[in-house]
Amino acid sequence: MPLLPKRILALRTRTIKRLLTRRSRATYVTIAVTALGIAVPAWIVAARGATPTFPTTTPPGAAAAQIVDARRRADFAAMQTFRPGYEFWRHVFTLPDGSIAFGSAVDGRLLATFPVRGEWTRRAVWVDPALAGVLDGQHLARKVGERREQVAELLERAAGPVLQNSTRGDALLRSAPQYGSFVAEWSAIYERFGVPADIGLAQVILESGLNGTRRSEANAVGFCQWLRKNWNRLNYFSPTPIEQQNQTSQAPYCAAYLSVLATKYGSFIPALSEHNAGGTNVGRALINGEHLGARDVRARYFLGSKLARDLRTLQSKEYEGVYYSYGPRSYLYAEMVFGNTFNVRDLVASTPQEPIHAMRIPRVISLAEIVKRTGLARAEVQRFNPALTDRLQSGGTLYLPYDVSGFGPDVAFWHRQPSPAYLTVLDDFLRLDAGAEQWDDPAFAPVLADFRRRFRNTNTEEGTVMATVLAYAMDQAYTSSRRTLLSDFRRDEKVQRLIERGVRELDVLHTQSPSFTPATF
Repeated sequence: MPLLPKRILALRTRTIKRLLTRRSRATYVTIAVTALGIAVPAWIVAARGATPTFPTTTPPGAAAAQIVDARRRADFAAMQTFRPGYEFWRHVFTLPDGSIAFGSAVDGRLLATFPVRGEWTRRAVWVDPALAGVLDGQHLARKVGERREQVAELLERAAGPVLQNSTRGDALLRSAPQYGSFVAEWSAIYERFGVPADIGLAQVILESGLNGTRRSEANAVGFCQWLRKNWNRLNYFSPTPIEQQNQTSQAPYCAAYLSVLATKYGSFIPALSEHNAGGTNVGRALINGEHLGARDVRARYFLGSKLARDLRTLQSKEYEGVYYSYGPRSYLYAEMVFGNTFNVRDLVASTPQEPIHAMRIPRVISLAEIVKRTGLARAEVQRFNPALTDRLQSGGTLYLPYDVSGFGPDVAFWHRQPSPAYLTVLDDFLRLDAGAEQWDDPAFAPVLADFRRRFRNTNTEEGTVMATVLAYAMDQAYTSSRRTLLSDFRRDEKVQRLIERGVRELDVLHTQSPSFTPATF
């Protein structure tokens, strides 16, 4: 049973008021109209900060390009509205591990860094010199976690709301010398599938630091860190083998899947979050945002995710029925990706770029033979092919700095103009406006099956990738219980009562401790 109109209005009003604390009048107007589903004038966003620009390479068809560009602009505008400090994360993922970074939650600028181990009052690095006296005369807590919260409170008194997190730059700093020169080529791959290169590769920086062989504790592997079982399932649908530890082999599938999810939601923000938190958790966040009165998908996600994050900080198990396994990293995921878009731009601008050529191998070929025929050093061949240790199987793809026709046909589709047939299907696909709820309905499966057929019939490399990924996405959606779980969650009156009670409790907490800053991941 949906919330009554008066209750919706009351919840919506209280939520918006909490979001607006200590923000400027321009921000107040923008958040309010966005949460209520009203179009935000571009000049309001522009007045508060420009989004990073990124050169478009090998753009898709005209209609698709317009849709993707509009989606990207709307996403950056929403990020600026709901998470204006998102640029802070560019620093977190470029500073070496071993420090705690503090930044402004208002504009994302870096304020200071402190060592994880060691004394803070003398070993602080003050990026903003005006704050250097904040710790003078302060007795800091011995435990690092308590000290972080204490310093955050002190900084907030002087500089406004802050963000804080452990620095995570080692992964990118170690990989960039080897793979930073490939970013332009990978950008062309992402753009071919209707994904802005800065957003797609920012996710890669967050997940793997550009390292195709990276493996997580959860056994996620590769460029965009899919679970090994998911790569195996994707390989089941693919007519050619996908090397799980080779970035250029993985990139088309990472890009195509993000394109499919962004089309499903109409935004890259919940699409990115699904990669991290799963479709069921994202679906719940959207439903929670809807209960709070938001209509636009971005506002629904941001309000719903903030509610889940805030309820989790109450440390009361009674609210688990609202947030489930949606945790702090899930809340921050899209924000961290958008912060890393600046790092993608900087990598391209600062690093000489190299071409990557691709050849489909018709027979088993050894690494020794590749080295002998190309004259390249073994390490250089493996830089282009990180998964190659001894030999490449028949039907696999060999990547080199130049084309060698004797190895097999050229399959570097990103070096060629896309075919009109592929562009037509991509245009039609990106125009889909069914909504996440309908996508999860098996009745929608014939629509996706028809697009899978159409992509496959283009007889192109990129069309085959899209067909493969659509088959995988349908398999994931229609063999799971997600639709039933979300349908039950939407109608659950207990969930709606918990949301109301949680909003009231958060209001009280916010009144008692207005500078309250939940811990980051």
